[in-house]
Amino acid sequence: MSVTVVGVGAEGWPGLCDSARRALEAAEVVLGAPRQLALLPAGDATHVTWPSPLLPALPGLLAEHADRALVVLASGDPTFYGIGSAVLAHAPKATVLPAPSSLSLACARLGWAAQDVDVLSTVGRPLAAVRAALAPRRRLLVLVPDGDAPAALASALTSWGYGEAGLTVLGSLGAETESRVDGFAATWTHPPGDPLAVVAVTCPDAPADTLLGRAPGLPDDAYDHDGQLTKAELRTLSVAALRPAPAALLWDVGGGAGSVGIEWMRHHPACRAISVEVREDRAARIAANAEALGVPGLRVVVGRAPAALEALDPPDAVFVGGGVSAPGMLATAREALRPGGRLVANAVTVEGEAALAAFRAEHGGALRRIAVQRAEPVGRFAGWKALAGVTQLIHRKDPE
Repeated sequence: MSVTVVGVGAEGWPGLCDSARRALEAAEVVLGAPRQLALLPAGDATHVTWPSPLLPALPGLLAEHADRALVVLASGDPTFYGIGSAVLAHAPKATVLPAPSSLSLACARLGWAAQDVDVLSTVGRPLAAVRAALAPRRRLLVLVPDGDAPAALASALTSWGYGEAGLTVLGSLGAETESRVDGFAATWTHPPGDPLAVVAVTCPDAPADTLLGRAPGLPDDAYDHDGQLTKAELRTLSVAALRPAPAALLWDVGGGAGSVGIEWMRHHPACRAISVEVREDRAARIAANAEALGVPGLRVVVGRAPAALEALDPPDAVFVGGGVSAPGMLATAREALRPGGRLVANAVTVEGEAALAAFRAEHGGALRRIAVQRAEPVGRFAGWKALAGVTQLIHRKDPE
C-alpha cells in the first residue's frame, strides 16, 4: 500500500511544498473533502469525496485503493486533530507531509508562544470540555466546527464566569481571504462568520469562577447530589492516592455524584474514567455533573458491582467508594487492574473496615484512618463538627 497524507492550507496549491506537489502529481487516487479537492488543479487522478461518517469507512477505502498510488488530503498538519493519525493507525508506513497547522498560524498572528497555549477542539466534541481548561490569565485556542460556534463559546464563557475573556476569531488562516474579529465574551455581538476559524481566548486576571485549578478538592456545592458525595477533604486524599496520569483509565465504583471520577479527569485532558452506579437517577446526575464541570467524556455505566465490572476495559486505577464489603468486590477490582495499577477503597462501617483489613492481610497495602472536622455555627459562635470517620485502603498491584 502506497499512501501519502498531504496537509493542505487554506491557500491551496500555492502553499504546498515541492514534495507534496510531486505526490499529488503522481497520485492515481486522491481522497479528501469537497473543499480540499476543489483547491487542486485539474489532473489525471481520480478524486474520491469522503463519506459520512468518515472514520468507520476509512479502512474499507484504504483497502479498496491499496494497489494504487493514493493521496489522502488533510487540513494543515494531518496529525494535529486531523485524519493523519487515523490513516497511520491502518497504514503505519504512510508518508505524512504536513502544512503549517492552524495552531502555528494562529500563534504567529497573535504573537503567542505556542508551548504556552492550551489547544482544544469542539469539532465533533462537546463545548463543555472547554470548561476544565479555563484559568486566570490562561490562553486557549479553540477549534470550532462552524461560523455559529464563536457566539456559542462566548455565551458559555460568560455563564462560567469568564465574561471578561477576550475573544479573537481568526478565519481562513493563510488564505487571501484571511479574517480577524475581536471582542469580549459578555458583549459578543458579531454575526456568524467564517466556518474555517480558530477562536483565541484570553482569560481575565480575576474571573468570577470558584472552580479554579485542576487539583482535586472542588467545593462540595460544585456538585448536584442527594447526600451521596465524597466530601472535599476526603476526595482530595482519595484522588491523590489514585495518582492520576495522562491517558490512564479509572473505574469509580459506586459513583454517587461522580466526584472522584470527575476530579480524576480534570487532572489532565487525556485522563479517562468510567463511573459505575446502580441507581439510574444518580447515574443521570453524574453525567450532568461531568458536563457542568468540564469533563463530558466521563462514561457512566448503570449496574451493580462487581457484576457490572466484567465487561469494562481494564483499568489503571480503581476507586471503591461504596460497597467494599460486597462479596467479591475488592477481589474483582484487584484482578481487573493492569500491572502496577492502584486500588483505593474507603469504608465507613465496621463491616467495611473488616473487608479492608482482610484484603490487606492477603494482598498487602496501606491502611489509614481519616478524620475531618469543620467549623459550624453554634449559636453566635462556631464549634467543630466531625464528619464520619473513614478508613482508607491504598494498594498497588505488583508489576509483572
